[in-house]
Amino acid sequence: MTPNLKHLHPYPFEKLAQLKQGIVPPANKPHIALSMGEPTHATPHLIQEALLTHLHGLANYPTTKGLPELRQTIAEWISRRFQIPANIINPETQVLPVNGTREALFSFAQCLIDPTGAAPVPDRLAAYTPSLAIKPIVIMPNPFYQIYEGAALLAGAEPYFLNTLEDSGYLPDFDAVPDDIWQRCQLIYICSPGNPTGSVIDQAGQEKLLNLAEKHDFVIASDECYTEIYDDESNPPPGLLQTAYNMGNTAFKRCVIFHSLSKRSNAPGLRSGFVAGDAELLKPYFQYRTYHGCAMPLPTQHASIQAWKDEHHVVENRRLYREKFAAFIELLGDVCTATKPPASFYVWLKTPIADTEFAQQLFAQQNITVLPGSYLSRDFDGINPGLNHVRIALVAPLDECIEAAQRIKNFLNSL
Repeated sequence: MTPNLKHLHPYPFEKLAQLKQGIVPPANKPHIALSMGEPTHATPHLIQEALLTHLHGLANYPTTKGLPELRQTIAEWISRRFQIPANIINPETQVLPVNGTREALFSFAQCLIDPTGAAPVPDRLAAYTPSLAIKPIVIMPNPFYQIYEGAALLAGAEPYFLNTLEDSGYLPDFDAVPDDIWQRCQLIYICSPGNPTGSVIDQAGQEKLLNLAEKHDFVIASDECYTEIYDDESNPPPGLLQTAYNMGNTAFKRCVIFHSLSKRSNAPGLRSGFVAGDAELLKPYFQYRTYHGCAMPLPTQHASIQAWKDEHHVVENRRLYREKFAAFIELLGDVCTATKPPASFYVWLKTPIADTEFAQQLFAQQNITVLPGSYLSRDFDGINPGLNHVRIALVAPLDECIEAAQRIKNFLNSL
């Protein structure tokens, strides 16, 4: 077994199960699950119908590159959504379908990271550690999606965390990273809109990062799976390729974006997404994937084509989330500071007691499951930015979200 396995942390939901173990919640209060970011809105019929219509495709091996029609549809969607001219995105070299962003965010690091390309030990230490090389660095926000850290560790890299705090609008501060860290960085994960905070990195922030990537020669992996769930219909979150194009980086050098139908189209079980961007990065990544054994089944590809072509269900999806946010935050407004994020379906709630105790007692007294923020973050630079926060996923139906808000309000009043 790779020795890097020993560096992995327990997954947040494994820790949550242990936190709840042995607790019997009140039987007269039905359970409301707000811990996992699993959409419960109906999967559009057009996706289901396309799956059923193309079930005969199960008799054929799919290709790793995917159907030309799927890649063309994705390229056209990127162009429409991010205001990039249609002839700029090349579906042959700059788009790859993936089985959800989770597997792609992980495998991309395994393909990209070169553990032998790290900086040597400084001369002043060479006498003591002549054969030691400093590990390459993968930078990521803190709190973060657990896959980023696991991908870095198993690729033989060292995670470096960017604390996202309330004072900075829960955004990563790229200016806070020392030059020697940037020089060791081979890959940075960004998540915009952010999980768990819902914060959005604006174009200026993305421009700063792109300039740093050019200066220090690292790759940006932009996790944009929440980008289609936003509050202001006239102001969608910008994407990394959009910013790169606006800066004149029309080949999207050092840029790869990750998108999914899980949140956008309420189809987490479809396991369908894509990566797009720098053709020079996607070419070896495509070769890696041919050995990785991760081709998307043909029925899934046909369903994905229909999903990426249709925007009506996405607009309706956003309306449903806005309705839930409005009701949830209004009910909690007079007992705590519950803020509507610009995007995503999470409430990043500050807790008056330790986040683990808050989650445990809320389950014990109100039969509601939320995720402690400290399970999504690491102690770094003397700070754990997830402490005294819980992540609340407003994925349940509206009536359950309203009921949950009332129960949380009662619980807060009891503290």
